[in-house]
Amino acid sequence: MAEPLRNPLPFATHEVLVDGRWRDGASRQRLPLLNPSDGSVLAEIARGNAADIDAAVAAAQAALDGEWGRLTAAERGRLLMAMGRAVLEQVDELARLEALDVGKPLKQGRADALALARYLEFYGGAADKVMGETIPYLNGYTALTWREPHGVTGHVVPWNYPMQIIGRSVGAALAMGNACVLKPAEEACLTALAIGRIAQQCGLPAGALNIVPGLGEEAGAALTAHPGVRHLSFTGSVATGQLVQAAAARNTVPVTLELGGKSPQLVFADADLDAALPFLVNAGIQNAGQTCSAGSRILVERRVFDEVVERLAQRYRTLRVGPALADLELGPLISQRQHGIVSRYLGLARESGLGIAGQGEIVADAPAGGFYVRPTLVAAVPGDHALAQEEIFGPVQVVIAFEGEAEAVRIANGTPYGLVAGVWTRDGSRALRMARALKCGQVFVNNYGAGGGVELPFGGIGASGHGREKGFEALYGFSALKTVAILHG
Repeated sequence: MAEPLRNPLPFATHEVLVDGRWRDGASRQRLPLLNPSDGSVLAEIARGNAADIDAAVAAAQAALDGEWGRLTAAERGRLLMAMGRAVLEQVDELARLEALDVGKPLKQGRADALALARYLEFYGGAADKVMGETIPYLNGYTALTWREPHGVTGHVVPWNYPMQIIGRSVGAALAMGNACVLKPAEEACLTALAIGRIAQQCGLPAGALNIVPGLGEEAGAALTAHPGVRHLSFTGSVATGQLVQAAAARNTVPVTLELGGKSPQLVFADADLDAALPFLVNAGIQNAGQTCSAGSRILVERRVFDEVVERLAQRYRTLRVGPALADLELGPLISQRQHGIVSRYLGLARESGLGIAGQGEIVADAPAGGFYVRPTLVAAVPGDHALAQEEIFGPVQVVIAFEGEAEAVRIANGTPYGLVAGVWTRDGSRALRMARALKCGQVFVNNYGAGGGVELPFGGIGASGHGREKGFEALYGFSALKTVAILHG
């Protein structure tokens, strides 16, 4: 049994993990982590730099050449499943740490910790089940394929869902036998560091997982440009994703990019509104709207538009915003910078004369230094308006009217993004038509998110990125296919 973390800040948070050892960063400098709920300094992290990345990549390669690389797929799987059990044993501590660090309500932090455990369980169980094939070929030949790890993989994860994204990227990479260098976000990385401790507690060989916190323009840039990294996984903004892809191109390595979204939910007049309404709202406010797959555009067939707007507005008026540990419907935004971005969009809505249909409330005792914003429903928004086209990354949903399937599809596909969509209808044929017509990586019919979807391949098209995480597709992405043709006469 893994030793519990025991308290919310259980280790020297200013350290990096390289080759199985926690040590100061090469710069000896630290960065403050702010508590989004009150603006205070929660902890300090190492300001990792290129020297730390060099050491981490070297350690990862040594692990591949040594103990980690000699393990069988079944042995790798057992280690990952042991990590999953350790996460479950420490779920309350991890949930509290994620809530404090990110600002999300405690119940959402707990859901993230449980999802991390499920990712580790899923990929641990799948590690020895990725099969090759034999190929019918010329007489006298036996042709077959198998999958091999890329080698050292680099993982740049964002601040909004650290545990979940580490689970779906690092978990899959380790299952396939890669050795990982993880660069967590400078805004929120305490659970990333805690996962490093759990990996050690469970016996993961030194160097298989290395963690270098720090600034994106320093540690992150060094990792994405490093010639020793053979695959990159990045989740974040479109602009940074373009830089990551350009850096990877210089070293001719593959990239998995999971970028932004402006995901639509299409509500047809025949939809079960009682079932739909909780999903419609939660998809926009979860983690204070700081979710790449947030259902931020609600498209409603015109003959039920007024009813849906009113019922959504009623729900919005019951929403409460407060400190993470108060465990309300919403917590604060991650930073003052993000608060400013969301506030500017709300100002634009007012300047444009758009109707604010409903807003939640910030609780009276919310600390003055926290980064709070009222969740806001904006009705009757033109499909080409900035609020309907641009990713706000806050608890702001827009409602857009449509007439018929063709217009619904045109509006839904009318942004640069293509990550997720939802369809609400009782008509099975319509559901299938919509699923085919919507340009995105995932479509949910009469639900949204499917309970986290650990097993469901996830990723986008267009400005939402490319490649797939989650499910077996992630295992294929973190491996290279080798073809062998044997002439035996």
